[in-house]
Amino acid sequence: MRNLKEFTIPFVGLKQGKHGFEYSIDNKFFEHFDYDEFNSSDLKIDLILDKKSTMMELTFKASGTVNIFCDLTNEPYDQPIDSELFLVVKFGPEYNDDNEDLLILPHGEFEVNVQQYIYELIVLAVPSKRVHPGVIDGSLRSEVLEKLEELSPKQKEVIEEEDIDPRWNKLKNLLNDK
Repeated sequence: MRNLKEFTIPFVGLKQGKHGFEYSIDNKFFEHFDYDEFNSSDLKIDLILDKKSTMMELTFKASGTVNIFCDLTNEPYDQPIDSELFLVVKFGPEYNDDNEDLLILPHGEFEVNVQQYIYELIVLAVPSKRVHPGVIDGSLRSEVLEKLEELSPKQKEVIEEEDIDPRWNKLKNLLNDK
């Protein structure tokens, strides 16, 4: 997969200290990753790059909404996203991104591409079980919900104590005797 140019940060020309970057994310970004779970997306990424003498610290903050389908009713709804990611970038003999919190770039590298980290930050911020807020508060009316309610098992009547075999009552007395 090729890197998107707007997510490449040339850090070699930056002074030491904090530098801010802002990205607007829509569905075109996810099409690049062949990810089609979102109907639409409207997200803002705030990235703070803190350049130090031997390393860099990247702090990503994602906020906005993605429109997805509910797992229960298949109704679309807007899922709010509010997530953060902290990444340390160090320099070493070869590229290594095995650790999720640490990226090692080869000595002499002059830029870093952050598109993969933004993608993972957003996708992992979406809950694994997607439930429409109307299902939770009971305000959503849908054919699927009505059918689920119709087919759900009904609560059985509680057997009254009178129907219990008297032999069991004798056994219960054994527990009470001391």
